[in-house]
Amino acid sequence: VQLVESGGGLVQPGGSLRLSCKASGFTFSTYGMSWYRQAPGKERDLVAFISSFGGSTNYADSVKGRFTISRDNARNTVYLQMNSVKPEDTAVYYCKVNLHGLYDYWGQGTQVTVSS
Repeated sequence: VQLVESGGGLVQPGGSLRLSCKASGFTFSTYGMSWYRQAPGKERDLVAFISSFGGSTNYADSVKGRFTISRDNARNTVYLQMNSVKPEDTAVYYCKVNLHGLYDYWGQGTQVTVSS
């Protein structure tokens, strides 16, 4: 199983960024996918979840209305569209899959920094 995030970087407050997570090594369309984030000195928190075929999504209250999770099962990729970003969105963003209800697999993370 491999998850590779990309798309992070420096963005100004109020700007937008789209993160991608390319998956391999498992049947991507079968599993829900999640985005988490971890700010310095803080725990890793769930940001958004999308079901296997995209029919169901959930968001942390702090990002509702600003972030959108989506997936392309043909490309084995899950996305996180981040709009109206705030300095408090600064963190390392990780994608995660849980296989068989037993095993969590994480990507290496991508840094997002919101600053003017």
